[in-house]
Amino acid sequence: MAQSEERGNACDGDQDFTQDGTVDLKGRPVLRSKTGRWKACSFIIVHEIVARIAFMGIQANLMLYLTRELHQDTVASSTNVTNWAGTLLMIQLLGAYIADAYFGRFWTFLISALINLLGMVMLTLSVSVPALKPPKCTDGVLKQEACPKASSLQVGIFYLALYIIAVGSGGTAPNISTMGAEQFDDFEPRERRQKLSFFNWWMSSVLVAVLFSTTFLVYIQDNVGWSLGYGLPTAGTVVSLVVFLVGSPFYRHKLPLGSPFTKMAKVFVAALRKWNVPLPDDTKELHELSLEEYANNGIQRIDHTPTLRFLDKAAVNVGSSSTWMLCPVTQVEETKQITKMIPILIAAIIPNTMVAQVVTLFIKQGTTLDRSIGPHFKIPPASLSVFVTIFMLLSLLIYDRGVVPVLRRHTKNPRGISLLQRLGFGISLHVIAMITACLVERERLDVAKAHGDLSKNDTVPLTVFILIPQFALMGVADSFLEATQMEFFYDQAPESMKSLGSSFFSTSRGIGFFLNTLILTTVSEITKRDGHRGWILDNLNQSRLDLYYAFLAVLAFVNFLFFVVVAKLFVYNADQDKKIQADLGALESLLN
Repeated sequence: MAQSEERGNACDGDQDFTQDGTVDLKGRPVLRSKTGRWKACSFIIVHEIVARIAFMGIQANLMLYLTRELHQDTVASSTNVTNWAGTLLMIQLLGAYIADAYFGRFWTFLISALINLLGMVMLTLSVSVPALKPPKCTDGVLKQEACPKASSLQVGIFYLALYIIAVGSGGTAPNISTMGAEQFDDFEPRERRQKLSFFNWWMSSVLVAVLFSTTFLVYIQDNVGWSLGYGLPTAGTVVSLVVFLVGSPFYRHKLPLGSPFTKMAKVFVAALRKWNVPLPDDTKELHELSLEEYANNGIQRIDHTPTLRFLDKAAVNVGSSSTWMLCPVTQVEETKQITKMIPILIAAIIPNTMVAQVVTLFIKQGTTLDRSIGPHFKIPPASLSVFVTIFMLLSLLIYDRGVVPVLRRHTKNPRGISLLQRLGFGISLHVIAMITACLVERERLDVAKAHGDLSKNDTVPLTVFILIPQFALMGVADSFLEATQMEFFYDQAPESMKSLGSSFFSTSRGIGFFLNTLILTTVSEITKRDGHRGWILDNLNQSRLDLYYAFLAVLAFVNFLFFVVVAKLFVYNADQDKKIQADLGALESLLN
């Protein structure tokens, strides 16, 4: 109440305070002119660029570190990469929960960033200290003599460091992007319009970082050494943290409003306990709090909607005031908004399984091809993912600056087309990308067999650039999938659950990576039955990755059909529709 009075008194003095409930670190209302917007976002984006360079410096080449240094086979290294990435992504759900329920985004992020730094230091030590480094391969006759296994201590320290990084990143990733979006006040039309392009510019900045890490850092790791290759990302992590802290005076913060899971659980429990209670004909009879109560707590009241009507029973007053028996309409609507996004989240899982190929099998393919550029330079296999980044960047820039203005004139939608239409286009492109990968792999195998290059270490006389089409298509597809998922889940989540909504993107990607592990190991085991060689071997020249990619293409197509169904059934939030129409009117007035 004091906060509301302070804000009101300030407004009476012609102070330009934000109207979305944002405060400074001490919980005081903030001036719009001195905080937030692109000034604050510049520190957040610079932090993200440097931090993402550091993170991708680890992830991009992890597959090859596991195979070359820890001497793991193709299936084991692929599954270890996707298990780690999946864990990292799934922990983001916990990071979002802690921020929303207890500490807020700033403090959750800061604590997590320090944990991440600890993991980075440990990882650098594990590849630098002689006692912790795995043994090198020798010229032994037997495989176990030529490439002795790393000790349990060496493997344990390396994986402990990786999973500490996963815990730290789980708290930073879902909160930093949400915190960036919260620097724009939804109640101020100009700032609301600026936020429309925030996620595209956010993704473009991230991709610039990925571009650097998959070229420069990967080259250092392949040609100079892992100590420097991991030491530089660790130093970058320190720099990114300093940049973030320097921007602290300019940030806007939203106070934690309690556990979103508890709030949603109360709605489901109350609705189930009153399953046989009839709904009133007039929705105004449903329980709701006053506008003043919501304003005092910095929460936006949400009008009743006719979707998921069963949950409305939670707001039917039967005489009990228990929060597990009676919930206000706004709480019910918040639960509806999260619940109706779940089918979209499920539809995004399979495409994220396709994305997992880029950091695993696509890279492994590159090790079998001619990577020479001139007589003295070879492209590091992990640098092939730079083509994904390049085409993601080009797609985002062309779409945002070229396609959207044209579409806007025809659709009257400030975004050009709806978020789900963009997402559907990205999902369909993943089907085409996997078909392309299948055809390219078939050509690679044909050339290998024609030249008798069937040994594990033989280089197929075919340029590595034959892989560019599959990397490029994955880049274009992921530009629509990743940026749109981030924007969709943030945009459609209720104001009090933005971190939870943003974490839906990482949740779908994390489940997709875990699903990749399950699919890869299952296909590998099934295709080896009855004495068959199997589709996925340590020697890719004797594998059948083309059949595996064809299987993934079929899976992606079936998932696309599922997405079309759930997208047609999805109903956008009414308040977001009003904001879009307001933004469109403002844009038209500017053009006129």
